[in-house]
Amino acid sequence: MADKIAVVPKAVNETILNYAPGSPERAELKKMLEMIKSEVVEIPVIIGGKEIFTGNTDTNVMPHNHKHVLAEYHMAGPDEIALAIETSQVAWKTWSVMPWESRVAIFKRMAVLLAGPYRHILNAATMLGQSKNAFQAEIDAACELIDFFNFNAAYLQEIYAQQPPYSPTGTWNQVEHRPLEGFVFAVTPFNFTSIAGNLPTAPALMGNVALWKPASSCVYSAYFLMKLFEEAGLPDGVINFIPGKGSVVGPTVMQSEHLAGIHFTGSTAVFQSMWKTVGDNISKYKTYPRIVGETGGKDFIVAHESTQMDVLRTAIIRGAFEYQGQKCSAASRAYIPKSLWNNLKDSYVAEIARIKMGDVEDFENFMNAVIDKSAFSDITAYIDYAKTHDDAEIITGGNYDDSVGYFIEPTTIVTTDPHFKTMEEEIFGPVMTIYVYDESWDEVLDLVDGTSPYALTGAIFSNDREATELAIKKLRHSAGNFYINDKPSGAVVGQQPFGGSRASGTNDKAGSIFNLIRWISQRTIKENFMPPTEFPYPFMDKG
Repeated sequence: MADKIAVVPKAVNETILNYAPGSPERAELKKMLEMIKSEVVEIPVIIGGKEIFTGNTDTNVMPHNHKHVLAEYHMAGPDEIALAIETSQVAWKTWSVMPWESRVAIFKRMAVLLAGPYRHILNAATMLGQSKNAFQAEIDAACELIDFFNFNAAYLQEIYAQQPPYSPTGTWNQVEHRPLEGFVFAVTPFNFTSIAGNLPTAPALMGNVALWKPASSCVYSAYFLMKLFEEAGLPDGVINFIPGKGSVVGPTVMQSEHLAGIHFTGSTAVFQSMWKTVGDNISKYKTYPRIVGETGGKDFIVAHESTQMDVLRTAIIRGAFEYQGQKCSAASRAYIPKSLWNNLKDSYVAEIARIKMGDVEDFENFMNAVIDKSAFSDITAYIDYAKTHDDAEIITGGNYDDSVGYFIEPTTIVTTDPHFKTMEEEIFGPVMTIYVYDESWDEVLDLVDGTSPYALTGAIFSNDREATELAIKKLRHSAGNFYINDKPSGAVVGQQPFGGSRASGTNDKAGSIFNLIRWISQRTIKENFMPPTEFPYPFMDKG
């Protein structure tokens, strides 16, 4: 009997657990929170499966209780980075030619482990280390990352199935979807554990090896991801874990001739600096590096006068203040028609007053702390700026306190200037700026499109189809993820592939086949079963 052709099962989105009072998942999560916060974890550099304790250390703390240390982590220096590059190239020799079915099996096991025994570990670590409430952790550290593993495995098979549609009689045309030669440098942010897990693993699934630098503020949850990868059977050296200072790790890695790609999520300034470094070093690389990045956003909500007010109000609150606005997709500027504002304002302010903020272990809290002292200072500087300008009024929040944790109230600024500082610059915190407009719908759409250099996410609210169609047309390039009557955050793998253009990144759509395509290099193969034996062509015959 002939061998069966392997087929990856159809991917479906992971079910979100609700953690309601009395539910078993709530009890298990609370137990895990108590357990892991009771010890300080010592986190090594991990290269080729070996733990390296460099002695050059820093700590991760709870943002909502910054006196509580969760982990002491060791940082990679030039010697460790050189070792990681060398080790990755040894691992590449076997991993890059491993049958795709075997690679997929490892990643499918990652999904099963994360849905099972690792679910509460990663959720609890994300809650404590990144100050996410239980729901935000569940949709991120568990569900989204499980979806990445499962959907990417399905997309892999779609890519490999792409073959030339025609081979003339006597020939066979094929395309081989090869991994890149070298390593992929994965640089991941603090705000999403799922992104931290996906950026090194998406290239690895396609047969590549990776050097992974997690954000310094969340090495804690990243370490548990490495444990997950190891338990799933990922071979040593395929993903090498090199936490450390960006100023040390980045430039050192990008000097290597083996750099084959960069998979990045973070600030626009850092990404542009990395791109420039690649350009400056382009002649030394063995292959032109693939550069994939998702960076900043100044995400908008624009409402038409036909909008249903309770829908709009809820979208602004959830879009702006879930996870303290620390999402690249978070709503940060809103355009509300004057005809709606007077009726909307009072109910909006009243709803904001209901928001509770505090420790992640109190499940009644909608908001928690921002990630660290640096973020706290940057965000509060914008609030203080608004307090000193006559063309801005703070109608909710405006207060902050870092004595215990880095807490900032959900702050709403109303401005009379559509180009006010907080309407244009990325803040990455719980600050929403509203411009109450009296312009026409056509004019305000032009204003939305031209205000920001970013083009990540945006939402329009309208129950007038003509107005909706005009917005779709005029805001075509204003957002890579565009929402109609929904908040501009919460993209789901397999449903809304995520990414933006302009200053927001390369728009290679994480959670889609188009991202995985960036991590392969095709080889076309033509086999001729009846090759010619003489050089002359028919046109050369005498007539």
